[in-house]
Amino acid sequence: MSTWETAFHFDSLVWDWIIAIYLFLAGMSAGSALIAIYLKRKVIEGDPAQNGIMKAMAWLAPFGIIVGLLILVFHLTKPLEFWKIMIYYNPSSVMSMGVILFQVYMAVLFVWIGMIFRKPIMDVLGSKFDFVETILLKLEKIENGLELFLGFLAIVLAAYTGFLLSALKTYPMLNNPVLPILFLFSSLSSGAAASLLFGILVFKEDSHSPSVKWVHSFERPVVLFELFVIVTFFTGLIFSGGQNEVAAWSAIGGGFWSSWFWYGVIGIGMLLPLALNYFSPGEVKLNHGFILVVTTLSLIGVLMLRTFVLYAGQMTVV
Repeated sequence: MSTWETAFHFDSLVWDWIIAIYLFLAGMSAGSALIAIYLKRKVIEGDPAQNGIMKAMAWLAPFGIIVGLLILVFHLTKPLEFWKIMIYYNPSSVMSMGVILFQVYMAVLFVWIGMIFRKPIMDVLGSKFDFVETILLKLEKIENGLELFLGFLAIVLAAYTGFLLSALKTYPMLNNPVLPILFLFSSLSSGAAASLLFGILVFKEDSHSPSVKWVHSFERPVVLFELFVIVTFFTGLIFSGGQNEVAAWSAIGGGFWSSWFWYGVIGIGMLLPLALNYFSPGEVKLNHGFILVVTTLSLIGVLMLRTFVLYAGQMTVV
């Protein structure tokens, strides 16, 4: 077998690349929702429904969670029986608790988006659906509380993607308390990149607007803290000794997944976007081509990080 085949197919592998895409999409959904909540509360002046970043969130957040779940459903050995886990809950199962989280998150997310974009939605639905507008108007009384609750759910969802993997106790690299924190910040990173990419290039938000400037200013510290968490993650494994240390060096000490990590995750996904943002002149940063390149690199980096953690984490077993 080639190096590529052995890297993606080995005896201890349980969850494959499909799960990495699911983790990426769920994290992006949570990250874009968190950024949109902050922008609406602290940055955007006037009608948030007119803001390109908010419009991008209205598509990205539902898309990420719905497509992520569909991928998960059809990847199961018995996809037609998925409805059972949505009805019969098991408090001791991380997967079952995750399904509850997804259901509540989606319900609150759709209501919140409906409240923000009530007028354009009703223009599409027409007078036959006046009851929808009546419901949304009544819910506006609890908008602040609903918004804060959605923010809490999004934070939990972003961290949950890490908890899901850390539940695999026989894999020392995955059974790590730092993993949910790492996935939380990578979710914010992907949410910021996707919001900028679609907000500016698709929904035509002015690249000089306060919301775009805020997301730009938010990106750099998030990526720097993500790098710090990665260092903490592997330092903890190495200093723990035993199989934890073996798992760490197997992942980053040489071989296919080590190259994937250093050149892909760290180089392409983090250091290159940071360098481009730091060394490029201010006007260049607002260029659509520059935004396309930098945000795409960031998104590729986050997807590569999720794939790396998933595969490299399953190489070493206790």
